[in-house]
Amino acid sequence: QVQLVESGGGLVQPGGSLRLSCAVSGSIFSTNDMAWYRQAPGKEREMVAAITSGGSTKYTDSVKGRFTISRDNAKNTVYLQMSSLKPEDTAVYYCNVDITSYSRRNYQYWGQGTRITVSS
Repeated sequence: QVQLVESGGGLVQPGGSLRLSCAVSGSIFSTNDMAWYRQAPGKEREMVAAITSGGSTKYTDSVKGRFTISRDNAKNTVYLQMSSLKPEDTAVYYCNVDITSYSRRNYQYWGQGTRITVSS
């Protein structure tokens, strides 16, 4: 059984900062690509940032320079540091993790989602 537990969402004023965390636990041989997605009301879910097991990162254009994705492999945790937040960043944020099991099969898991509201 694999669990993803997200934390760190909430209400923040425009220009503020938040840090999201997603901790992965369970029977895991390795944690591979990790990513954050978001879904705003009435919109499709989109990839915000991703990080490989080696630390390579990519971001959607709208968050470049404002968001930073990182990971702690020892803790099987991925983070999203968000700064200069804008109202258009308001969404439910989900972590997504690719995991290799001890049987050497790959699975993708989603976190439960954490809501971020950027508003004055």
